[in-house]
Amino acid sequence: MSAVPSAAADLAPWRPRADLLLAALLFSTGGAFIKSCELSALQVAGWRSLVAVLFLLLVWPAARRGFTASSFLFGVLYATTMIAYVAANKYTTAANAIYLQSTAPLFVLLLSPIVLKEKVRRVDLLFMVALAGGLLLCFGDAMAAGGGDGGAQATAPRPLFGNLIALLSGLAWASTLVGLRWFGQRARLGHDGAASSVVAGNLICFAAAALFASLYGEPFLPDAALFDLSRDGSGATFSSLGFLGVLQIGLAYCVLSRGMKSVPAVEASLLLLLEPVLNPLWAWLVHDELPGRFTMAGGGVILAATVFHALANAKSAAARAGSPA
Repeated sequence: MSAVPSAAADLAPWRPRADLLLAALLFSTGGAFIKSCELSALQVAGWRSLVAVLFLLLVWPAARRGFTASSFLFGVLYATTMIAYVAANKYTTAANAIYLQSTAPLFVLLLSPIVLKEKVRRVDLLFMVALAGGLLLCFGDAMAAGGGDGGAQATAPRPLFGNLIALLSGLAWASTLVGLRWFGQRARLGHDGAASSVVAGNLICFAAAALFASLYGEPFLPDAALFDLSRDGSGATFSSLGFLGVLQIGLAYCVLSRGMKSVPAVEASLLLLLEPVLNPLWAWLVHDELPGRFTMAGGGVILAATVFHALANAKSAAARAGSPA
């Protein structure tokens, strides 16, 4: 009789960690599925977000309430991140897109002393140098091929331009994180605030994508030919959009929010590193897209630096907790 409760208790610590690993797995599929859509970057970003909003409002009760000015401020930064990330995946490799976005901690460390009045430690400076080196390596393949469109592939037609957009997505994501921490210093946001911020961000992303498409004279509504189910490959775009909106964003943020309630931030950041590890793998398996040697080296430097920085933070926190008051 007692075996079942004991087994459940043994599994309990693993459930939130499994949530975070599932979220990272779903996030990691973004590059491959974005490249599968026969739509422009603005179309993919906008319609993916609309699908995500509908899903979140349906299955996440907290997403239907708690909207504040803060939610929409976060939403603007979050929407910028999503549009830039989708555009980066359209122009450069999935590896470059995710590795360059993973430089967000570098920008957080640069912004924190100014916005948050937080001190930068020696270990942070070493981390910044390592991330900067990894960032430069990620641009190495495009530069070695002569810059511009050098080293282009069918799924990465403008690698240098895409790399710059990916770097913008990292800056936008860093700004989102700094904004959350700034408001957290003044009024801790609850679960409802997080849910409404995600919904607000996706709504703003849809509206912004539609507006930019109109300003640049690009179509925003999907072409009618894509509705022709008799055409070869006609279902790929809509199945990809459905996957991106429902699973890659919607379900991923649901399980991420649930897992973050029970897992320390440092451990969570390490578990979520599964995303940049798997992202290039899916692009290779689905699209035969191979990242260059400099990109893989740069990604390795970025991932290794993030792991060591997180472990150093954990050790420092443990030392402070164990010291006498």
